[in-house]
Amino acid sequence: MKRSIAVGLAALAVVGLLMTLTVRAPSGQRSDPFRAMNFRVEIDGVVVGSFSEASGIGSETTVIEYKDGTTGQIFLLPGDTHYSPVTLKRGMTDNMELWNWRQDVIDGKLDRKSMSIAILNAGGSEVARYNFVNAWPSKMSIGPLSANSNEVLVEEIVIVHEGFVRVK
Repeated sequence: MKRSIAVGLAALAVVGLLMTLTVRAPSGQRSDPFRAMNFRVEIDGVVVGSFSEASGIGSETTVIEYKDGTTGQIFLLPGDTHYSPVTLKRGMTDNMELWNWRQDVIDGKLDRKSMSIAILNAGGSEVARYNFVNAWPSKMSIGPLSANSNEVLVEEIVIVHEGFVRVK
């Protein structure tokens, strides 16, 4: 009986020691999350204006279930990876660059370009960068228009691409 109590206490001591070692705060410099408000968009290496919003940056890989015929165990395997379209929003200006790129697609002149979204810190320095491959505009819209509003007219462009990587 005394021996089983001693073994139990020893096990508790080991668990307590492991918890102490694994729960400690990481040493080193604190790393705060980036702010969502500071970013720039580049197309073919050129900043194309200020955008109020960039969304849809993501990817998803299809999951394929494989059942072993002998054991019946189910394995999960990666299938095709799909990349979400990126939606950019900005106040409409007289700059026609994005509109002309979209019009080229409509006219059958597909011009795939490289695109980057750079995340900036409060001082304006780049802290992260996403590079998109073979991008082109699949949709463009403006609005809404309203005689009762004095809000900024918003232009929205949807960019499709064949993949992206975070390089920083």
